Amino acid sequence: MADVISNKYDFIVLFDVMNGNPNGDPDAGNMPRVDAETGLGIVTDVCLKRKIRNYVTAWAEATGNEKGHRIYIQEKVPLNLNDQEALEYTGAKDMKEAKKKDKDIDTKICKYMCQNFYDIRTFGAVMTTFMTGALNCGQVRGPVQLGFARSIDEVLPQEITITRVAITTEKDAENKRNEMGRKYIIPYGLYQVEGYVSANLAKKTGFTEDDLELLWKAIINMFEDDHSAARGNMAVRKLIVFKHDSLLGNAPSYKLFDLVDVHKKEGVEVPRAYSDYEVTIDEKNLPEGVHIEQKI
Repeated sequence: MADVISNKYDFIVLFDVMNGNPNGDPDAGNMPRVDAETGLGIVTDVCLKRKIRNYVTAWAEATGNEKGHRIYIQEKVPLNLNDQEALEYTGAKDMKEAKKKDKDIDTKICKYMCQNFYDIRTFGAVMTTFMTGALNCGQVRGPVQLGFARSIDEVLPQEITITRVAITTEKDAENKRNEMGRKYIIPYGLYQVEGYVSANLAKKTGFTEDDLELLWKAIINMFEDDHSAARGNMAVRKLIVFKHDSLLGNAPSYKLFDLVDVHKKEGVEVPRAYSDYEVTIDEKNLPEGVHIEQKI
C-alpha cells in the first residue's frame, strides 16, 4: 500500500472549449456562465470535480480497481445508502445504538468512508446522515481543493438556432415538417483553474501517493470520456504542478501562480485556438524548496 503524501502541492490547469458550452447556468436558461462585470467565462469547481469523479469511476471499472475507488457523490444514488453501509460495518443498526455501543464510532465510520470512497478521501464530503445523527464524522475536509475556473480573455456566448426533422407527436406532424430548438455555445475560450493539495489534511483522510497520481491522470483526461454535442471540443492543455519540499509548504500559493503567465500572441485580437496563446513560466524566480512538474 502506498504511503500518505508528505508534500504540499499547488497546481494550475489550463483547458479550453471550442464551439461548446463548458458549464451552463440553470438560472439563465443553461447559458454559459459569465462574470457580468468582466465578461470572463466561469466554470465551477463542482463541474470539474464531477468530471474527475466520472473518470475515476471509468478507470476503476476498466482496470478492476473498484476496491477503494468507489465514488460517494453519484447520480441517482441516495447518499444515505452508503452511509448506512458504513454504519452496518461497525455492527450497529442505527445511530442511537452506535453511539451507545462504541465511543470510537466516529473514528471508525470516518475511516471506513475514506478508505472506500476515493472522492471523500480526495475532496472530502458532508455526510448528512451522520450529522443529523449527532455524530462528529459527518463532515470530512478533503486535502484537494479547486477554485472556480475563469477564462483568460472575455468570452461571448452565442445562441444558435437548430432544427430537427423528427416531430414529437402525430398531431404536430400534420401541421409542421420540423421543430425548432436552440443551444448556447462559446466559439472559443481558454480557462485557468488553480488547485491545492494539503499534505496535512491528507494524513486525516489517508490520501496516498497512488491517489495523487490518479488525480493527475483524472485531471488530464477529465474531458476525454465526457464529449457531447453540447460541450463541443474540450481538452486539458496544461497541468503545471508546484511541489513543495515540506508538509506545510515553502511559499504562498499565490506567489507560485503569479509565475505562470498566459497571454495572447502578438497580432491576435480574437483568439480561436490554443495556438493563439503563449504560456510562459518564470522558473528563475521560483522560491527555494519548490519544484515545477509539467504533467502535460
